[in-house]
Amino acid sequence: MQLPNDYLERVYAGVLGKLVGVYLGRPFEGWTYQRIMEELGPIEYYVHERLNQPLVVTDDDVAGTFTFIRALEDYGVKTNLSAEEIGKAWLNYIVEDRAILWWGGNGNSTEHTAWLNLKSGIAAPESGSTAKNGQAVAEQIGAQIFIDGWAMVAPRQPELAAKLAEQAGKVSHDGESVYAAMLWAAMEAEAFGSSDIDHLLDTGLAQIPGDSLIAKLIADVRAWHKAHPDWRDTRQKIQDNYGYDKYPGNCHVVPNHALMVMAALYAPHDFQKAQMIVNTSGWDTDCNAGNVGCLLGIMNGLEGLDEGPDWRGPIADRMLISSADGGNSINDAVRQAYYLTNLGLELAGGQKLTAPKDGAQFHFSLPGSQQGFRIQSGQNESKAVRIGNAEYAGGRALSVDYEALGPAQVAAVTSPTFSPREMLDMRTYDLMATPLVYPGQVVKARVVAAADNNGVVEVKLRARIYDERDQLRDVESVAVTIEAGKEALLEWTLPDTGGQPIAELGLAISSTGKRADGRILLDYLRWDGAPALTLRRPAGDCDFWRMSWVNGASFFSKRFPQAFRISQNRGEGIIIHGTRQWTDYQASGDVMMHLGNYGGMAVRAQGLRRYYGARVTRDGQMQIVRVRDEDTKVLAETAFKTEFEKPISMRVSANGDTITFEADGVSLSAQDTDPEAYADGGFGLLVHEGALSSNEIRIGAA
Repeated sequence: MQLPNDYLERVYAGVLGKLVGVYLGRPFEGWTYQRIMEELGPIEYYVHERLNQPLVVTDDDVAGTFTFIRALEDYGVKTNLSAEEIGKAWLNYIVEDRAILWWGGNGNSTEHTAWLNLKSGIAAPESGSTAKNGQAVAEQIGAQIFIDGWAMVAPRQPELAAKLAEQAGKVSHDGESVYAAMLWAAMEAEAFGSSDIDHLLDTGLAQIPGDSLIAKLIADVRAWHKAHPDWRDTRQKIQDNYGYDKYPGNCHVVPNHALMVMAALYAPHDFQKAQMIVNTSGWDTDCNAGNVGCLLGIMNGLEGLDEGPDWRGPIADRMLISSADGGNSINDAVRQAYYLTNLGLELAGGQKLTAPKDGAQFHFSLPGSQQGFRIQSGQNESKAVRIGNAEYAGGRALSVDYEALGPAQVAAVTSPTFSPREMLDMRTYDLMATPLVYPGQVVKARVVAAADNNGVVEVKLRARIYDERDQLRDVESVAVTIEAGKEALLEWTLPDTGGQPIAELGLAISSTGKRADGRILLDYLRWDGAPALTLRRPAGDCDFWRMSWVNGASFFSKRFPQAFRISQNRGEGIIIHGTRQWTDYQASGDVMMHLGNYGGMAVRAQGLRRYYGARVTRDGQMQIVRVRDEDTKVLAETAFKTEFEKPISMRVSANGDTITFEADGVSLSAQDTDPEAYADGGFGLLVHEGALSSNEIRIGAA
């Protein structure tokens, strides 16, 4: 199988197309065509501001698409990935009632229904089957909206894309819903090598039964397209023959799939027009526009996205992937494009891409990329600032252009590293996230002043940190002076933040005394090393410090005297802080069990059901365990007297393949040489059917 030469850029365009469609259609999701025309008119561009909503929001279409694909990483990059394995990934990454899904209730939300089945031990594909859940529940839209990732890891392999989409779809859906997912995945995979929409539809149809309702629907929409030059006439035909009133449930796949096919037929090479058609047509707008956007992004590339209005600028690559792996939540389209491309290369038996600029988190290597960087506005911040992406030294860099920068002004650009304040205004979907960067880590950035700059500037690294009122305050490094045509390497060890999360990271540029005009190129920005921080309740009445933990417990409140007090009603509860960048580190602090069968700490946590546990048990044991899905393997244990309401001094360390655990002077050590041993992940506090608390946790190098 020959991969396309521009595979990475096509994936990037597909991810961007998905994001544009979702964010464009999200504010009026569920509206009818009639209501859209009356209140908004044709949807030519983003309308979030008209409806007083943020643009970049949490949404199941984004979170599910870019989370469920991680089953390939967790269970082996292979073509025969099973529905059962993808279902296990659901249980690891989905936080009940909080992350990814619409938690609309058993029998109302198809995904919620399937999750309840999985949680009760009903494995996929039975978890999503018609036999288990009934046809109405099984044939809602969800299987289709999550499939784009499976197509992007199978370029020019429509059969494989359909197969993977089928397995993923059957975790929660069945019947026509799965056929729709298979067909669209096959179309997107084939779009890496063809821009003929009729050929793509025929390719998709070859993957599903010819007598299916989806196949009949496509034949009808194709006929209406030929008969009616105006898409509005075909939309009316769809409403009359396949409208919401014809199918049970609140979001059936059939009407929405028809609108997607219609948009692709009427505007296969015009991204803006296709988005206008599919969004103006109504019903499940974010889902439909996201799938159409991904298809046209892959098919027409970055050039197709850039032909119309500026879709990319307002988004600036930003995406939110709410899941139990909180370090994956604050994300961007560049990071995801490289991730998906490497999965596709590995599936095809090829070599992975070399990480750009020695693995820098922000490297701006793809055309037009900004990786979340936006201009800051404030009392001292200049408004005469522009951000772009420029060719530099055989690669690319973020360009920051400034004009008439005076001594009292700052040109500041930052990218999010934790939940933005806008999350407080998001509806429906929660954001489970942990910060990307932490005190004690070393931040480095290479900056270059353009040769024709006018005036000398000072450049600082800037971190924006939440304060006692949940507002952002700026903390900066020592300034470095840069003359025209020169470059500098900025380096800064992030200071203690008093328990508060770091929300943004970037640059602050100021004049040295005279007016300055010109351009600074940010070649890369990175952070490295183990964190050195103390997790505790910060000063003031604030919330973002607590929201910087993934909350996988029944109860986690800031109102108790203890900084961290969790309670779990059934099974195991866990709260997690940190990222997959954490490898070798140690955590220590006093932990108190108030009730429970066991409790303690977790290290290298990669979700709710993948971590090393250092725990003490009610029946008198101290254990180091490896948790993987439903399997808990005891790696080491010894006797320990566990008492409720008594502080236990705990220290757990992960160093290479060795886990060590100390509790009140009792020591335990275990090596995990299993090929599937965990090499990285965050820290957690856990308890089984009870309550546990701690006031302070110290994290540092192992």
